[in-house]
Amino acid sequence: MDDLQRALLRADPRLSRFDPLPRIIVHDDFDEGMHGWSELIGNYEDTLDSMLPEYRDMRPAMLSSATMWDTGTAGSMEGTYALKLATRPRAGHLSANLKRVTWRARGPVRLEAYLAFKPEASELRLSETDVRAVGVLFDIQDEEYRWMPHLRYLNALDGEQVGRWQFKRRREALRDIGGSGKTRSHFHLAPTGWEDVPGGRQILCYNEIATKLNWHYLRVDLDLGARAITHLQCNDRVHRLDGVAPMMIPAMANLWCMFNVLFWVETDTDKRAFLFLDSVLLSGDWEDREA
Repeated sequence: MDDLQRALLRADPRLSRFDPLPRIIVHDDFDEGMHGWSELIGNYEDTLDSMLPEYRDMRPAMLSSATMWDTGTAGSMEGTYALKLATRPRAGHLSANLKRVTWRARGPVRLEAYLAFKPEASELRLSETDVRAVGVLFDIQDEEYRWMPHLRYLNALDGEQVGRWQFKRRREALRDIGGSGKTRSHFHLAPTGWEDVPGGRQILCYNEIATKLNWHYLRVDLDLGARAITHLQCNDRVHRLDGVAPMMIPAMANLWCMFNVLFWVETDTDKRAFLFLDSVLLSGDWEDREA
């Protein structure tokens, strides 16, 4: 069956560019639509005014054919449409989009994606330091902990190129929302508390003009049983994970078996920053259980 499964994957041009674990949970090709990906907004209770200020303007994603003023319509990496996240034209602004699912077994899980990022081509220059960061995080809960692996590629900071992978394990303060005691919130994407992945320096392909897109491969593996990040790969580079740990919070009410996947982009200047997702694949490995 392993050989047959491998042959079937290799024969499918949409799947053969991925290296999934035996069970494919999600395969989202955005040529087919949004696939349940939605805007990240803050928790609220009774009134939207109870939402933390940082979450009030994260901006929803859209389907994009990557049409540029000079190069025309490029489409996605494979097809016509990509999921496009766009910030406001304000330094430090974020756009985030996520998929909300639940986990079935506490075993290995693998996320793979093909993505590209660029600032808005509003100037006739490369603008390679105008995107501050792109990132991926997971929001997972079991019977003891809500744990949140955060990884970001810090492209630039205050106009200076950085080109380094980072993680975040220090959580921001939790705040009660409303008066029922059921809802809490924290702005876990705050700019504070980020740490460097050991040896995580990596320069990505940016091309020569502001409208050209180059697609990158990203893979992140988790062990749900060990609550650990076990693999980080971008293109050809597999990064060391010594000391890399997730954010940990005591388990919360109403979040049992939660497994959310979130991508985001942040701008470093008063110019919109874009993140394009061509396709996303989430896979896992678990044994069959008798009914």
